Amino acid sequence: MTGAARRVGKAIALALAQRGARVAVHYGNSRAQAQATVAEIAQAGGQALALQANLESVAEIKGLVARVVAAFGTMDILVNSASVFRRRPLAEVTERDWDEHLDTNLKAPFFAAKFAAERMRAQGQGKIVNIGDWAGIRPYRDYLPYTVSKAGLIGLTRALAKALAPEVQVNCVALGPVMPPEEYGPEEIAKLARATLTKRLGSAADVAQAVLFFCEGTDFATGATLLLDGGRLLA
Repeated sequence: MTGAARRVGKAIALALAQRGARVAVHYGNSRAQAQATVAEIAQAGGQALALQANLESVAEIKGLVARVVAAFGTMDILVNSASVFRRRPLAEVTERDWDEHLDTNLKAPFFAAKFAAERMRAQGQGKIVNIGDWAGIRPYRDYLPYTVSKAGLIGLTRALAKALAPEVQVNCVALGPVMPPEEYGPEEIAKLARATLTKRLGSAADVAQAVLFFCEGTDFATGATLLLDGGRLLA
């Protein structure tokens, strides 16, 4: 899975490993964290390896999938968790901001799915889960490239589900206030919690359970986007 070294991605990787999956922990720059995640999985009796790749490069994405298949002999699940999230008021958005968000958050999931699905369809089955954001439905202010990329990811989920049926099911978990940015202070975090119907933030474990549902809870859901936002869109 991509972006599995830390935060939500790490929680998903650990949950999959606990269910018996052999996990490829992809990282971009977080080498130490990726190795720590692999060690934690190994200590619990699971199998994992850390693999680095620049997700802005299609060639490296293709190579990443090939390395996973070479190591494990199969590829049953792809979780597209890696994401760029930067605040950029409209007047400050540069071409680099746009390219970085769209490349990592949208182009990379597409090509990772394209290459992984080749193996999955040959096997006759596979699961792809994209980690989205409710901002793809209700845009955040001052995060325009990010919200556009996440809106595209919801559309990509639906398009891939249709293109890869019936062998591969493709779904999306759209996150609301789950593990806020590390720079947020107590007041900002409390404000996020108050804005939900549940009056609390989501946890990384909540996300992991949603991913597990799509991976092993059903074979009938495809093209779906599960809003994991504590009712924030309704508040």
